[in-house]
Amino acid sequence: MPRPQALRCVLCGKTFEPAADMYTCPACGPDGTLDVIYDLETLKARVTRQTFSETKDHSLWRYSAILPVENERNIPRLQVGWTPLYEAPATASEYGVGSLFIKDDGRNPTASFKDRASAVGVAKALDAGKNVVSCASTGNAASSLAGFTAVAGLESVIFVPESAPVAKVAQLLVYGARVVLVKGDYADTFDLAAAAIEHWGWYNRNCAINPYLVEGKKTAALEIAEQMNWDVPDRVIIAVGDGCCISGLYKGFSDLYELGLIDCIPVITGVQAEGAQPICKAVQSGAERVEFGPAETLADSISVGAPRNWAKALRSVRNTNGAMVAVSDQEILAAIPQLARATGVFAEPAAAAAFAGFTKMARDGFLEADERVVVVVTGNGLKDIAGARRSVGEPLTVEPSLEKLVSLFDAN
Repeated sequence: MPRPQALRCVLCGKTFEPAADMYTCPACGPDGTLDVIYDLETLKARVTRQTFSETKDHSLWRYSAILPVENERNIPRLQVGWTPLYEAPATASEYGVGSLFIKDDGRNPTASFKDRASAVGVAKALDAGKNVVSCASTGNAASSLAGFTAVAGLESVIFVPESAPVAKVAQLLVYGARVVLVKGDYADTFDLAAAAIEHWGWYNRNCAINPYLVEGKKTAALEIAEQMNWDVPDRVIIAVGDGCCISGLYKGFSDLYELGLIDCIPVITGVQAEGAQPICKAVQSGAERVEFGPAETLADSISVGAPRNWAKALRSVRNTNGAMVAVSDQEILAAIPQLARATGVFAEPAAAAAFAGFTKMARDGFLEADERVVVVVTGNGLKDIAGARRSVGEPLTVEPSLEKLVSLFDAN
């Protein structure tokens, strides 16, 4: 399997040897996140549209030629990726765009987009000879890591805010993770995890720190391009928390463009909650850096006031003439049943935020009538049942009597 050629700082541009424990730029510190660089010129001869069409592996590992895992034996035994891309013509017509597609990443093994990163992260931990993998998470990355370390026979130590949804914490415990509930927000949780990882020498699965994790997330872009027969959409919309998922999309499309497999890179658009929109504010104000602050939103997976991968996120939007939009919690809740009833895709609040952003942009006249749009749904609605219940009314209750049922239906 291929070895990355180098790691390159997104801020200063310096390159480094791709060591397993090389996480951020020594000169730029934690803000200096790194890109994984491949010899794409050499790879052009063996990475073609035809090679992909002939690949029988319908998982993210069909793209192993441009992934950083060195030993094929370390690939976890879980089916990740090649998630459905559904076209929604009625919804496209309703909102006045040329076409709309929904990428349902809630179909991954632990029901979230984060499985793409965990699959690569666990393989890299094994490449590095590590036995314990750790991360901080608002929920999805945590449950994903727990599942993949369990399959790989590794230990996981996972830090989550005490407010994390019960369903996500339950997943962690079922998979056998050592779970630490932190009395604080995501920023507090991240800082404690970082200190613990350094103290004990665990492998760092934090996607905003570890450059190899974004490589897993980029496979969503590779799939979108291939599933659309290499005719990429005009715009891709995704919810944004730490900035890793949106960065993954940009990296994937960029790699494909440099390989000559696509003709252009789609406009990358991010959606944040109004109560947690530091990247959105930076984009809209033209700021060079993101200002950290508190976060408050029911969409726990994007409840991030201190996004660690801010530099890559800003680049993803600005290099594609993209945009950021903020949506309210009420708009997020409304999007959950709307998306489900229109497309059959049940999204958790953070994932539904992307669809809420799409509808808001369409209503505000931001989207063109001929635009081809992909909305990436990053997590299944069963991840946060409490959030889903808040988005809909109460069920009817009736005694086991047809007469009572008829009366109840007549009244409602």
